[in-house]
Amino acid sequence: MNFKDLFNRIVILLSSPREAWKKIVGEEDGYLLGAFVYPMIAICGLAVFIGMLFGNGVEDFNFQYVMTECCSIFISLFGGFFFASFLIDQFGIRFMGREEGDRGRCQKLVGYSMVVVFVLEIFNGLFPSFLILSWILQFYTIYIVWEGTKLLMGVVEEKLLSYTLVCSAIILVSPAMISYLFDKLSQVLN
Repeated sequence: MNFKDLFNRIVILLSSPREAWKKIVGEEDGYLLGAFVYPMIAICGLAVFIGMLFGNGVEDFNFQYVMTECCSIFISLFGGFFFASFLIDQFGIRFMGREEGDRGRCQKLVGYSMVVVFVLEIFNGLFPSFLILSWILQFYTIYIVWEGTKLLMGVVEEKLLSYTLVCSAIILVSPAMISYLFDKLSQVLN
C-alpha cells in the first residue's frame, strides 16, 4: 500500500472532484478496494482506537469498550460500502433501464464518494467533539457524487439530479444504518 498515493487521492477528491473523477474513470477495477477503501477503513479504526486511548487516558482504558467501538467502525464502513454499492447497482438497473448491473462502476462511485465519510470518521475518532460539524460537512458528498455520476456513470442530464440525490443518500445512510444495527446487536448480546 502506498500512503502517498492514498493521501494524494484523498486531497484531489476533496479539493477537485471533477479532476479526480477524470483520472478514476480510466483506472482498472481492482485498484479501488486494496488501494483506497480497505486502507481508509483501517485508518478510521486506528483513529478511533487512538482517540479513545488518549481521550480517556491510559488509566481509564476499557479494552472491551474500545474494541467494540473499533469493530463498529470497521463493520459499518465495510458493510456500508458493499450495501451501498449493491443498492446503487439495483437502483441503476431500475432507474437507468439497464438490463444488468455494473458492479465495478458502482463500487468506484461509492468507494471514492465515501472519502468525506472516511475523513470525517478519522477526525471524529481522534476528536469526538468534531461530531456536530461532521454532520454538516457530509453534505459535500453530494457534490462528489454529482461529479462522479456525470463522468463515471454516464447519467443523462435530466435524470442527473435525482440520481445524484438518491445515490448520496444511500452512501451516507448505509454506514450509519449498519452502525446502528451493530450497536443494538452489541447491547443485546452484552
